[in-house]
Amino acid sequence: MKVQADIDFQKDLFDAANKMRGSVAPSDYKNYVLPLIFLRYLSNKYELRRKTLEQMVTDPTSDWYAEDVETQSLIIEDRDQYMSENVFFVPEDARWSYIMQQAKQPNIKEIIDNAMKRIEDENPELEGMLPRIYQGSNISVENVAGLIEIFSRDAFSANNRGSVDVLGRTYEYFIGSFASSEGNRGGEFFTPSSIVELLVAMLEPIQGKVFDPACGSGGMFIQSEEYAPRKRALSFYGQENVTTNVRLGKMNVLLHGMNADIRLGDSLLNDQFPDLKADYVIANPPFNQKDWGAERIAKKDPRLIGPITNSNANYMWIQHFLFHLNEKGTAGFVMANGAMTTNQKEEKEVRQKLIEEGYIDCIVQLPEKLFFTTGIPCCLFLISKNRDGKNGFRQRKDEILFIDARKMGNLVSRKQKALSQEEINKIASVYHDYKYGEKYEDVAGFCKVASIEEVKKVDYKLSSGIFVGTEVSENDDAPFEEKMEELTQRLLNHFEESNRLQEKIKKDLEGLF
Repeated sequence: MKVQADIDFQKDLFDAANKMRGSVAPSDYKNYVLPLIFLRYLSNKYELRRKTLEQMVTDPTSDWYAEDVETQSLIIEDRDQYMSENVFFVPEDARWSYIMQQAKQPNIKEIIDNAMKRIEDENPELEGMLPRIYQGSNISVENVAGLIEIFSRDAFSANNRGSVDVLGRTYEYFIGSFASSEGNRGGEFFTPSSIVELLVAMLEPIQGKVFDPACGSGGMFIQSEEYAPRKRALSFYGQENVTTNVRLGKMNVLLHGMNADIRLGDSLLNDQFPDLKADYVIANPPFNQKDWGAERIAKKDPRLIGPITNSNANYMWIQHFLFHLNEKGTAGFVMANGAMTTNQKEEKEVRQKLIEEGYIDCIVQLPEKLFFTTGIPCCLFLISKNRDGKNGFRQRKDEILFIDARKMGNLVSRKQKALSQEEINKIASVYHDYKYGEKYEDVAGFCKVASIEEVKKVDYKLSSGIFVGTEVSENDDAPFEEKMEELTQRLLNHFEESNRLQEKIKKDLEGLF
């Protein structure tokens, strides 16, 4: 989600987090800042509902009107009156008004930890989401008070009906900022927004089940919900292997007024949704995992369509995504570029089977520097079970769309690029035209539909550049091996075409005599 310009205190927010330098590692900032935002959100939702109840029980025209104060109090303090509106009950000593009053007390860290515990005790659904980590931390009381002061501003107040939205966007801002500042650690829970937006725009999640088995902070879910024209038309399921990230994801979806079933566990080795068949799978799994535990996968695991290798988990992830699609579902996910061309025996065998059985729908090569964690370009895979011409889609089982977006993207910082909205729309529109069959046309250097036979002729390689004919810039930062492989394949294609034309010319000449 994009943070709108009306949050004009972004710098103050991040500067407040930076005050923790020296006492807390930068990679841990989010662990202390984000739960406070969530605590403020829970309190706001509670206070807004409480205010509504107070107005109802004191309004003689209301069906809830009660004359005596005792009855009014019973209604206002009834937990069911909150839970029925999807509002969590917040005890008095955990409400933001109380925490704000106590902000400069020497035991404020203990007060916050106690507030977290009290809310979880009252709301078992939140168990494990509100960490009691402040009292045992090295953060100074002054820094904690500073964070409380920022989140006590009017923009975040329960008196401001837009505060819930502001808190959600602030949470997203912090997630992005922390990912940017954390280097490699940041990528564990955050996918840059332009990539998320592109995947969602291509998949068009309108209604049904959305599954992300590497869901991090839940950004794929937030963007999918924003895309859907009807709210609550989508249901969300996620799995994540890091406890902190599960907590971040659960907080994030609740802050955006959503709900999601997010479970802890290793998706490849301990699938928490073995029976789930989704309409959309959308993910950014860890790249190139080695020694991931392939030996623990049963030979008859129902997810497998081919062999697996412990040297790289990429194609185990792809088989996992495919398994969790329903009969008309589509998966869109980020992959390391090597997955398009790897000659590693087990990986190539699975790629070949995916191509021959008609699951590969589209490949998008992305520009470099889109990720906080690596400057190496990545790609998008879209695999689908709706390529047979049913459910409103065009029959395209014998072909694959290749898009080369390597020249797209603009620098938003010295080290990072982002796709513009115009570029996202352009890529998504080409894919939509292709799968619906409305007005698709090949564009030299950008997109081409290739037949499965054409893909077989290049040894089942899926690099978009092989097919669309894009010239590789000398300064595109692509690995030498990737450039060389692509150029070699293109040269071989030219040789093959030359031989074909020579034979045709010979036959034509023979026909003259």
